[in-house]
Amino acid sequence: MTLTRRQFLMTSAASVAAASIAAPAFAAEPILIGVPTAQSGPVGVADQQDWLNGVTMAVEEINAAGGVNGRPLETRVVDIDLLTPEGTVAAFQSLVEGGVHALAHSFAIIAQPAMDVAAAKGLPYLHGNTAQQSLDLVKANPEKYRNIFQIDVAETWYGAGFVKFLSNHRAGGWQPKNNRIHIVQEQIGYTQVISKATQAAIAASGGEWEQGPITDIQFPVQDWTPIVQALKDADCGVIMIDHWVAAELASFAQAYVLDPTPGSLVYLQYGPSQPEFLDLAGDAAEGFIWGSVLGVYADEKGMAFRESYQARFPGTMGMVYTGGGYDAIHILAAAWAEADPADFDAVGNAIRAISHRGVCGTYTFATPEQTPLSYPNTTDDPEAGQAHLIFQVQDGAHTIISPETHKQADMRPAPWM
Repeated sequence: MTLTRRQFLMTSAASVAAASIAAPAFAAEPILIGVPTAQSGPVGVADQQDWLNGVTMAVEEINAAGGVNGRPLETRVVDIDLLTPEGTVAAFQSLVEGGVHALAHSFAIIAQPAMDVAAAKGLPYLHGNTAQQSLDLVKANPEKYRNIFQIDVAETWYGAGFVKFLSNHRAGGWQPKNNRIHIVQEQIGYTQVISKATQAAIAASGGEWEQGPITDIQFPVQDWTPIVQALKDADCGVIMIDHWVAAELASFAQAYVLDPTPGSLVYLQYGPSQPEFLDLAGDAAEGFIWGSVLGVYADEKGMAFRESYQARFPGTMGMVYTGGGYDAIHILAAAWAEADPADFDAVGNAIRAISHRGVCGTYTFATPEQTPLSYPNTTDDPEAGQAHLIFQVQDGAHTIISPETHKQADMRPAPWM
């Protein structure tokens, strides 16, 4: 059940009203969606809540329109400890044993245990792990993981795609003060993969870009002052802070603007997408750049979603997992419209056959890794995949500056530039 554009705009505009009006009286049994959601802990809570909010919006809209083949959607939410395999397995196992028809999860930091629980039952499992490791598991064992789908591409593109952005931006007239890139890298596997991909892209640039220092940090970062000084000492034209925790990046921004490296472009990888970054950084956020391989567009469909989301969930909006959770439920609903939700393999086949244009771009899964294409990284067609969006904080708001086909505004010189 993929909504038409007109239906989407109508249901999006009515989402708040639908939430306050009694849902249709359904005689049929609900279709159950398991949504593991971290509700406490040092990392991931904001992203997981963003995902749940997006899921909630989609469920409310679909139910207000009559459900899927007359059956309502219903969520089952459990807390998850993202930092231990035992906590991950416990959350997923409780949902599987509770009889859910599918699992929809923003991401599992420890990916394979979650995938194995879903695979043992054959459950359709949509996730946004953004992990090459998850894709490699699916490709290496396609029978076991046949019904597991990553809704975005691998984290490697945060590195390679960023270097591509720099080259494209330079070709468009931007002149960096020098061609050296200073990488500040956190120690978890996710950020290390991104750092290595960035280094590889720099090495493959044919001298256009040069590797600067690589500086290690360890979560939690208690004091950014030594890092800020190291950046000034190296004086590279581009600075990449390869870290993903919004609160810590907000602290970095506040420290950096007090003693910046003049003229440098500063890229904060992914973390500013989380609402805490703007809330905590305040005016210090202005001018910083960040990116996401999955993000809410600023086209007509994306803006309609943003408007409805902020009416339903007031406050600062996350730009990534809000739309990812929303799109994931619409993908499942489209598959369930074609296949019995209890027939997991039929649902998996339906997902592989889908081309779904959501608020974060186009989702297709007919590849060995069962993950969409990335524009402009793995496809030249902007409507064939998901745009790797580069944002800049402008006038206190996240503004898309790349790719050219999706941008809201040109990049501005940051205050320290």
